[in-house]
Amino acid sequence: MASAIPTPRSVKERAAAGKAARSAVPRESHATFAPPADRSDPVALLQSQDSHRVESLLPIRYGRMASSPFDFLRGAAIIMASDLAGTPRSGITTQISGDAHVANFGVFASPERDLVFDLDDFDETLAGPWEWDVKRLAVSLAVAARQNGLRQGRQDMVVARAVAEYRTTMRRFAAMRNLDVWYAHLDVDEALALLRPEGDRRLVRRTARSLALAQTSARESLAAATKLTRRVDGATRIVAEPPLIVPLDDLAQGAEHREMALALHEQLSTYRESLADDRRRLLEQFEVVDFARKVVGVGSVGTRAWIALLLGLDGDDPLFLQLKEADPSVLEPHLGESGYRNHAERVVTGQRLMQATPDIFLGWLRLNPGPRGGPPMDFYVRQLRDWKGAGDLTTMSAGAMAQYGRFCAWTLARAHARTGDRIAVASYLGKGDAFDRAIVVFAGAYAEQNERDWQALKAAVRSGAIKAQTGV
Repeated sequence: MASAIPTPRSVKERAAAGKAARSAVPRESHATFAPPADRSDPVALLQSQDSHRVESLLPIRYGRMASSPFDFLRGAAIIMASDLAGTPRSGITTQISGDAHVANFGVFASPERDLVFDLDDFDETLAGPWEWDVKRLAVSLAVAARQNGLRQGRQDMVVARAVAEYRTTMRRFAAMRNLDVWYAHLDVDEALALLRPEGDRRLVRRTARSLALAQTSARESLAAATKLTRRVDGATRIVAEPPLIVPLDDLAQGAEHREMALALHEQLSTYRESLADDRRRLLEQFEVVDFARKVVGVGSVGTRAWIALLLGLDGDDPLFLQLKEADPSVLEPHLGESGYRNHAERVVTGQRLMQATPDIFLGWLRLNPGPRGGPPMDFYVRQLRDWKGAGDLTTMSAGAMAQYGRFCAWTLARAHARTGDRIAVASYLGKGDAFDRAIVVFAGAYAEQNERDWQALKAAVRSGAIKAQTGV
């Protein structure tokens, strides 16, 4: 017998729950970051992930992380998750990214081929405290601002404006109807509309230029996909760019090549089952012609990632799919297991919940058993490049970074409003800036901790305890 659909709490009850949480966990308490004396060694935490990764690629991971404090933060989700576990929690849960740093936002093509601003990368997604995402976004802005040489006051301004945007946006979503929240998205015109009430025409013009560059970057990424191919004996193949892109033909020969090719073809066949019928029909119009191993991201380097080249009508009709390994979320030791036996399904479900317009080819699979009879491995699948573009944080002024942070914060609030009790969250945040000021303090303190952890990694590289390959 099916269970009855639970009766939703009233708006009044949900608002009261938010205020009760505010009394139990004051907003000012979120300013606290006091690492305990027995804090886990940050380098050891990073190395704890090594055993599940491709050993030959680990020097690239550490080389990328050692290049700057911001790149270190990007790859250090496991460290920050451990630290956040010891911070105050409001007790209100949403679906969270788990890695909502500022570089994981950007411009994407919707299925309707419009350009929208959205959150990307859901490898760590899980149900958890919404404030963990806000803190990771705030810290990433603080670290980027420090790295750009901004004065402390300007750093604080960048963070404060982002958190204020999250708070006010969440309050607006709390007053909206459910379907209106679900369909909300941020396109370029709406992004500029966020700025116009401030009356700074020069800022609007500068931001418009920045977004135009992001749009150009997004469109160029589609064109760049065709540059990943070449003609070999009349056949279209993936271009080698070792060690970042290594075609299957260069990775293995003979029986090993046949075994790997068969396994990859089987993976794609299994993946089709996770798609809706209309997407599956579309995918069936493409033929798989080549595979390559690809290095992706910063913190993800070393996880198994493949790209598959599929052709439609001819060589000028390519589709690149990325198959990326999904491991347990770094949040699970602190928040509990996700409930999904397949971690790739966890990632895909989280992305579909949090993104306004997910990739039409987003799906998952399980390779069981894994390579050479090893343990099962989960992979999620999506398009490799689909008009993706992002702002260049290294060249942004304080004003531009503040506005970009606002776009990210609006998007994060939208994602949380879709998946949790937006009325309770808005009630917890309130009308004042108490939470904003607390997060500014937290972000500054954690940016300093991130700097120390980055220095610890560099010391491990200098001592030879960790091998790092730079410039890749």
